[in-house]
Amino acid sequence: MAQIPADENARFDAIIIGAGFAGMYMLHKLRGMGLTARVYETADNVGGTWYWNRYPGARCDAESLAYSFSFDEELEQDWNWTERYATQPEILKYAEHVADRFDLRRDIRFERRVDTAHYDESNNRWRVTTEQGDSASAQFLITAIGCLSVPALPDIEGLDDFKGHRYQASLWPHEGVDFSGQRVGIIGTGSSAIQAIPVIAEQADHLTVFQRTPNYSVPAQNFPLDQNWVDAFKKNYRGHRYNQKHGLNSGFGDLKTEIAETVPLAEVGDDLSDAEIEAGLEERWERGGAYFMNVVSDSMMSERTNARFVAFVHKKIRETVNDPETAEWLCPTSHPIGTRRICVDIGYYETYNRDNVTLRNLRKTPIERITERGVLLSDGEVEIDTLVLATGFDAMTGPFFNIDIRGKNAQPLKEKWVEGPRAYLGLMAAGFPNMFMITGPGSPSVLSNMLVSIEQHVDFIADCLTRAARENATKIEANLDSENWWVSHVNDVANDTLYPRGGSWYLGANIKGKPRVFMPYAAGVGAYREICDHIAAQDWRGFEFSA
Repeated sequence: MAQIPADENARFDAIIIGAGFAGMYMLHKLRGMGLTARVYETADNVGGTWYWNRYPGARCDAESLAYSFSFDEELEQDWNWTERYATQPEILKYAEHVADRFDLRRDIRFERRVDTAHYDESNNRWRVTTEQGDSASAQFLITAIGCLSVPALPDIEGLDDFKGHRYQASLWPHEGVDFSGQRVGIIGTGSSAIQAIPVIAEQADHLTVFQRTPNYSVPAQNFPLDQNWVDAFKKNYRGHRYNQKHGLNSGFGDLKTEIAETVPLAEVGDDLSDAEIEAGLEERWERGGAYFMNVVSDSMMSERTNARFVAFVHKKIRETVNDPETAEWLCPTSHPIGTRRICVDIGYYETYNRDNVTLRNLRKTPIERITERGVLLSDGEVEIDTLVLATGFDAMTGPFFNIDIRGKNAQPLKEKWVEGPRAYLGLMAAGFPNMFMITGPGSPSVLSNMLVSIEQHVDFIADCLTRAARENATKIEANLDSENWWVSHVNDVANDTLYPRGGSWYLGANIKGKPRVFMPYAAGVGAYREICDHIAAQDWRGFEFSA
């Protein structure tokens, strides 16, 4: 892509950071309001997480017909997905199609990494600079930087000593990797690894999986989409979208086909016998997908109900994996099911029955260091040719801390969030006027279908800007008392669930020294949307508008 000259002292109504799905829709929305906008994007193309995450087997764990934009009916009718769960290349192709269809690229500056974003109180504008020399200002700053966009390297001695090939799942080479004839080691068994391991195992001469904490995974039961089924589905797309946006079910509820409705069998697990719960779990297991967890409504609230889910999945793992010791190592015991991101896989547990796959339990034989030739465990060295790191992200706050963001009185956002993120509705931080965060900490974000949450946030921000323009207000700021109330509410909701017991990146537990604060809003997109709508109806309670 030809390099475009840097912006020099350019002025816009809004500056958007990031050209993933959030940044693209925000740009489209602002244009429709007659506002000027500039988007700065680190990559050389649109797509966000689907640009970077190209590891083998990468695909969405939300069903493709639901993981797509709803704001344009012609777009959703014209675009055709090929599989129930779309692959990374297909999702990236969709993002490119959206950018081209709405001519978004002309307002996007690619290969621009934002370095600073400072609020200037004297003129009520945000000044943004990039590492490539851009300098621009805008009345509004909107972050669309994603929740999982800063890779986390493992804290293991000797990583740079390894002489073989080393790859990171979230920064995969665009030309791909051929593992034929190689001894491969992969560190991590989170979502990315669970998708990648079956694919790598099919290519590699031998694959060694280094696992510290096993994760729960359910089968995707993926299949090619039948066009007749898709046509019937699209006739009621509005109804499906309504269900998705209000958290009623997956949005696939009124077509009696392979994907049936996902309403729970009961509100409380104790109302069902063990046989009834097992039958419901078996039906969902065979259907596939993460909606496995809502067989009973209190699966994330009741230890007893959750334990019945755990027993079912453990049974499935033991039935699938031939080696009893390997099966036991793959059974998670340190956290309730669902309190860490539940994974959706294609043949993950079956992969451990292959002769060329070995699981190493790092709880029994921890990694001492990485050597020139491989991975040194407490019981000896495992020699490999290629090392794959699938060790997750500095989630939710990491992308913000990669930019020097400063609000009133030049306060760094990193300083305000030193004990954990604080934001009203996950949208605005007190002391940072005219700065909006799409799917920020304190919103449903990573616990939801991200496209649903993105659209809701963008629409809410647009309505907020419209309210300001109507009143000739030039400054919008979150009220500190309202911010404190919301942060307290987010924590109260989380503490009423089993989520805090997961010890996951939801809490920042995967990053050394990071505050342990549950970051997403656990009540779901339906409850969150109702709260946002109620606040807007109360003349935007908690938001201060001034000239």
